[in-house]
Amino acid sequence: MEESEKRRPTRKVMVGNVPIGGDAPVSIQSMTNTPACDIEATVAQIKALEDVGCDIVRVAVPDMASAEAVRSIKEQISIPLVADIHFDHQLALKAMENGADKIRINPGNIGSKDRVREVVNMASQKGIPIRVGVNSGSLEKPLLDKYGRVCAEALVESAINHALILEDSDFRDIVISIKSSDVVMSYKAYQLLSQKTDYPLHIGITEAGTPYRGTIKSAVGIGALLLNGIGDTLRVSLTGDPVEEVRAAKEILRACGLYSRGIQFISCPTCGRTQIDLIRIANEVEQALEDIDKPIKVAVMGCVVNGPGEAREADIGIAGGRGSAVLFKKGQIIKKVDEDRIVETLVQAIKEL
Repeated sequence: MEESEKRRPTRKVMVGNVPIGGDAPVSIQSMTNTPACDIEATVAQIKALEDVGCDIVRVAVPDMASAEAVRSIKEQISIPLVADIHFDHQLALKAMENGADKIRINPGNIGSKDRVREVVNMASQKGIPIRVGVNSGSLEKPLLDKYGRVCAEALVESAINHALILEDSDFRDIVISIKSSDVVMSYKAYQLLSQKTDYPLHIGITEAGTPYRGTIKSAVGIGALLLNGIGDTLRVSLTGDPVEEVRAAKEILRACGLYSRGIQFISCPTCGRTQIDLIRIANEVEQALEDIDKPIKVAVMGCVVNGPGEAREADIGIAGGRGSAVLFKKGQIIKKVDEDRIVETLVQAIKEL
């Protein structure tokens, strides 16, 4: 089934030259953790994100110095830049003046309707979309009073209400996110929201945690949504290097059949039948292939039980024996390789593809 047939239909929004929604691929986002006013550090981090496949990057804009820095940052990067704004509509105006490709706001926390209208008018004139971002940690008090707690229904109502504020100014270039650190709540909220609107959805599990726990939580929550056709762009939120967010996002999309670039890596967990140092071999091969962007399926197997089957399915790989392995390509055995030459032989054969 084609990707566009799997996903729920949404309207398309352009963030710079990157489409979100419609028939566009699910895009990967991340956010810098450097102060935007430290232009050199922020640009360096964005370039590192570009190198690993980030499609859209966001920077926090808490003050006017950061809003002013948007122009210099934009001039030095290749991917669209999103300005993250809270409370002060002047920051949104300045960031858009300086070239932001998208802004992230909560319309309810930047002041009066006149201030919202100022932001919307400039966004309309410049063709800049707005992401309405609702977070379980900052839900409005009236909704907390109404529902008695933070819940999926409250998050969805908040998001719809904020989108309506923009619609009242005849603005429709909207992306919506409703994030919680609770995986089940996030899943329920996005399911409910997807039934109520055709705006493209930015999905993720917010404050997911450190790379180990955060990646697992994100894979469960984001993966479940994607497999149900929900999600047009995503961010994996990790406490750590933003590069790890992009790597995790790519693997989640790849596991869901929504990302075809780069290596699809298969390796067995090893067992008592394994007679080569497969754990070391698998890690070294995976690391050596990080920069390859071609869609190649690689299998690193420890013995002949599952090795032949994976050999038939993979483009290339190895199946271990006693102190050696057989190299296979497209299901055909090519040659036998001694253990100490497995990594270099396999990596070279992959690069030749």
